[in-house]
Amino acid sequence: MIALASVLAAVIVLAAAQPAAAFKVTVKPTAVRQGDVALIVVTGAATAPEMDGSVAGRPLFFFPYADGYAALIGVDLEAKPGRAIWHVGFVDGAGSSHKASGVIHVKSRKFPVQRLTLPKSMVDLSPADESRAEAEATRLRALYDTISAARLWHGRFTRPVASTVKPEGFGFRRIINGQPRSPHSGVDFAAPAGTPVVASNRGRVALVANFFFGGRLVALDHGEGLYTLYMHLQRVDVGEGSLVERGAIIGAVGSTGRATGPHLHWAAQLRRARIDPDALLTLPVGD
Repeated sequence: MIALASVLAAVIVLAAAQPAAAFKVTVKPTAVRQGDVALIVVTGAATAPEMDGSVAGRPLFFFPYADGYAALIGVDLEAKPGRAIWHVGFVDGAGSSHKASGVIHVKSRKFPVQRLTLPKSMVDLSPADESRAEAEATRLRALYDTISAARLWHGRFTRPVASTVKPEGFGFRRIINGQPRSPHSGVDFAAPAGTPVVASNRGRVALVANFFFGGRLVALDHGEGLYTLYMHLQRVDVGEGSLVERGAIIGAVGSTGRATGPHLHWAAQLRRARIDPDALLTLPVGD
């Protein structure tokens, strides 16, 4: 997706067939970085049957919000810093056209480097294991490209594990046995095996599987391209297709897959953007 950074300049250009004093577009928060999530809110558009928009050429998926609409903007953890243009437009109930555009300035985010030493069998994969891991990665990418039209999540997101300790690991550049690996795209919660894992928000169980790297896992589809992923589970308590509410138990912390000890790997994906799931906890949405 795009990268969001610490400075947000929103120069709004309005072009309407009638005065649009009540039509306003805001982006929250104004300080954003790689891996962050922002909310673009269009107010004064209650009569619009639908809303169109894009950021850096990628479509936005709006949902009714307040007296208008809102949409999430995801920033991939490896998005390039720079300018990203957003556009919003709609035709109101009277047939008048309204348009707005603005600029998001994206800055880089410094991620720690983590050096790990693991058994060779966990790093140097056999041809069979490598083929399996690639097939599972392809399966996840196909899932993330599936965009459900209905928004299922509402209100605040919650931590999937009851803990006051801040999770860590998002974006870490990992060097395993001296070899650079892909950046860590989730956060890790250290917790005893068997600790309940709950849904961070309302969603449909889109995938229950046992992967080579992720072990037992659950993927929740929250609608409009937003997914959360829960890995290394000791057990899974939900089935594919079921609708779960925020806070519902979906499994328990474990160490399945490639894990050195019990913990929960929690990840989030907003369409093509690998986002920091911890950023979901501070989304300024109160519905």
